[in-house]
Amino acid sequence: MNAESILFYVLSAGILTLGALCVFSRSIFRSAVFLLLCLIGIAGLYIMMEMNFVAALQIMIYVGGIVVLIIFSIFLTHNTGSKLPLPIPRRLFWALFLPFTGFMLVLWVLLQHPFRSEVISSKALDIHEIGHQLFNLNEYGYIYPFEIVSVLLLAALIGSIVIAQNDKKKK
Repeated sequence: MNAESILFYVLSAGILTLGALCVFSRSIFRSAVFLLLCLIGIAGLYIMMEMNFVAALQIMIYVGGIVVLIIFSIFLTHNTGSKLPLPIPRRLFWALFLPFTGFMLVLWVLLQHPFRSEVISSKALDIHEIGHQLFNLNEYGYIYPFEIVSVLLLAALIGSIVIAQNDKKKK
């Protein structure tokens, strides 16, 4: 086992641990910090795969955008020292059933998909070619995921505004 494999397993174990801590922590601020560290670990995996551009996007969009937005909305709207209430047992069933169903669906799709082993491009791309590929509508273009990420950022922004306004209306 080489050093790269060891680093991969350590990074993967850290990501899984931080993800579980994010989900099961009863402190909302700690959950946000665990999510932040988990997303940074995922960017580390991208760096290990030599996908530096995707790692930079991961840090800019998710870590820099969404998680910071979540943390600011927590600071502006909630008492950060308070613990979250215990889950209602009826909701706990659905909270376990729906992710399990989603996991089984993803597993089924992955097992049915014929993965190809050829490489799209073996040469290193410069920033000009990456820009053209980002806004390309062809088979390997990234315009649709780029637009979906912008909708995701907009939804996070609207969600934080709604949370902030609900607390003001209650007072």
